[in-house]
Amino acid sequence: MEKNLLLTNIIILISLGLASCAVPTVTVKPDINTENTDAVVETMPDQASADLPEKELPMWFSQELKDINTGKVFKITDFNEKVILVETMAVWCPKCLTQQQEIAKLKSIYGDRDDLVSIGIDIDPNENESLLSSHVKKYGFNWIFAIAPKSVIDEIGVLYGAQFLNPTATPMLVIDRQGVQYALPFGIKSAEELLKAIQPLLDAE
Repeated sequence: MEKNLLLTNIIILISLGLASCAVPTVTVKPDINTENTDAVVETMPDQASADLPEKELPMWFSQELKDINTGKVFKITDFNEKVILVETMAVWCPKCLTQQQEIAKLKSIYGDRDDLVSIGIDIDPNENESLLSSHVKKYGFNWIFAIAPKSVIDEIGVLYGAQFLNPTATPMLVIDRQGVQYALPFGIKSAEELLKAIQPLLDAE
């Protein structure tokens, strides 16, 4: 009787040991919230994007800005159905100048294509229209440049992050024909890299 009980206990222990070895390892992946589309992904448009909810555009798109080259008042929403290249910059920033020279090369590739708009937005609160105008004329940049009011500066920082208020990071956005915003990688982008980023959006109808 005792031998049978001992034998039964041994069999049970062996069975439990084997069962524990047979339990597979399960890797639990965290849920990804695909509904939160307000953040902007720092990638080229052909790699990834983050859309704002349909028809829900940022308030700064409706803010009146003044083009220092022409004196005309404009809004981002004036360029519906166009592809817009936006650079946040400052006159004192040498990297901004280098980036603007690459934009000039890009414009020479495309010529006067009317569905591509380039906009330089000066986000340094210490700079003014006179200073920006002198900078633009000195280097012959013939696209849109404007001084950003505080409300625009603040919203850009909230929407796209503090680096978009750091001119030396050469931050740039591409806005497609539907108003979806794409953040390009920080650092100076060559004309060829900009071409690769915006071509798919220009080709899209």
